[in-house]
Amino acid sequence: MSKKRVFFIDNLRTSLIILVILFNLALIYGSPLSNRPYHEGQPPGIIQSILESIFYLSFLAVTESFFMGFFFMISGYFTPDSYDRKGAWPFFKDRLLRLGTPLLFYIIFIHPLMAYAIAVSTKEFVGSFFDFLGLYMGNYEILGSGPLWFLEVLLIFNGAYVLWRRLVKSTNTEIKIPGNKTIAIFALILGIVTFIVRIWLPSNWNFKLLNLQIAFFPQYIAMFIVGLIAYRGNWFLRISRETGRLWLQISVVLIILFPFLLGLYINTGDLTRRYGGFYWQAFTFALWEQFIGIAIIMALLVLFREKYDYQGRLTEAMSASAYTVYIFHLPIIVFLALRLQGIALNPLLKFVLVAPLAVAICFLISNYIRKLPLARRIL
Repeated sequence: MSKKRVFFIDNLRTSLIILVILFNLALIYGSPLSNRPYHEGQPPGIIQSILESIFYLSFLAVTESFFMGFFFMISGYFTPDSYDRKGAWPFFKDRLLRLGTPLLFYIIFIHPLMAYAIAVSTKEFVGSFFDFLGLYMGNYEILGSGPLWFLEVLLIFNGAYVLWRRLVKSTNTEIKIPGNKTIAIFALILGIVTFIVRIWLPSNWNFKLLNLQIAFFPQYIAMFIVGLIAYRGNWFLRISRETGRLWLQISVVLIILFPFLLGLYINTGDLTRRYGGFYWQAFTFALWEQFIGIAIIMALLVLFREKYDYQGRLTEAMSASAYTVYIFHLPIIVFLALRLQGIALNPLLKFVLVAPLAVAICFLISNYIRKLPLARRIL
């Protein structure tokens, strides 16, 4: 694998991790969602304006349209090479170690401590940690706690890939790099499939036991498979500048379109219909979401390859810590928000001010965590 390939993909991965931090921070300071561990209410006397609400909704919708699908695509891209080098069992054993161990650690240690800190800080619980732990275990119902559902799903996808490789003899077939028409058809089909799934399983519903939002899985599965195919054809290095430029333009148009779509949904009287069900709002939103998701992925892939195919000391260190940041970022930003909750500011202003601090602290702490003796092999 060439250095050129590693640098821009590593930089992409780091940027996506930063976006994950900002996404979860926006959930803390933006509109509350019932399945999030902590949300900071509006300070007394401060009302969130319509423009602020549009900003949060737009940022969350655009980000959610592509960033996790992009992660699955990148993961799929590196899977065949790892399997080819290691073989079936060593490959899966390595996946169990690198994905399963952090998942278990998060479930057993990190999530209970974070839940206790939130409960005490918000005065929902008074007592010792061990008293809280008894209640916590008695009401426990989610295995894929927090953002580590991604590791849980990636482990499942890797297991499915191992089974597929054991059953299929030839996997070296190179598929021609897709043109813009093929990409558009792919996004259209993905949007339709997503809409169909969301008729019964809307995007604001999740399978609690494994903490999975099934409504997003058409994209996750498709992008992981695209990553597998892209590796054989070396697509990441061969997608043309013209293709990247076109999809960048499309993504800008679709971002500008979202507030108008939002206004249209609000005028119908029920904004939640975009989440799912047999409604035109759900259909148009699914199409918008998949088209902009694919457009941004294509645009960023080419942009980073052409403009950010290098690393300095800082970006190299950030890249090395990216996986650790993903594992630990949520408790870090939650504890940071809890420490700053006494500062009464406009939520959007607070988000803007806290965001760079949160990103810096996440990478700084993670840089030390990954260097610990027990963590080096895993992280």
